[in-house]
Amino acid sequence: MDTRLKRQRAADHRAAERAPTADPAALAPDQMDRLKLGTLDGHLGYFLRRLQVSVFKDFIRTLAPMDVRPAQYSVLLLVEANPGRSQAAIGQALDIERARLARLLHVLEGRGWIERRAADGDGRSHSLYLTRAGEKTLERIKALAARHEAWLAEFVGSKRRTTLVDLLKDFG
Repeated sequence: MDTRLKRQRAADHRAAERAPTADPAALAPDQMDRLKLGTLDGHLGYFLRRLQVSVFKDFIRTLAPMDVRPAQYSVLLLVEANPGRSQAAIGQALDIERARLARLLHVLEGRGWIERRAADGDGRSHSLYLTRAGEKTLERIKALAARHEAWLAEFVGSKRRTTLVDLLKDFG
């Protein structure tokens, strides 16, 4: 959280403590709508989720022309970086449950972006590959994703973005 926001939050908190208990109807609409977070104010998970929501909203908005969701984008990038790896390996790396991954792959395959091939020696396992159309489409998707990442660097600050990435890499 940047310093200005912290200062504003502290000033709002001090003002709320000094203010007499007023009739709710006399409060400005933004004062009535702003809820105290209570103990939640110290929960890392809450703030991670709030950041995730903001990030996903911008990602979805920015990539709307390609109609790509964050999980689909992640799968496409892993398939690009690991051609021929199994569905199971991709799903495990992204922590996507089998049934959800199967539906996601079905959509990507239906769009002509990936293909599943029977793995050598194991008819039950499938290897994943980008198609030519998938490679070309992924380049356009990456350009939009770069715009999203630029927005994110502006949103949280370039230095904090780098720090966050470095810290969070330890967990995934």
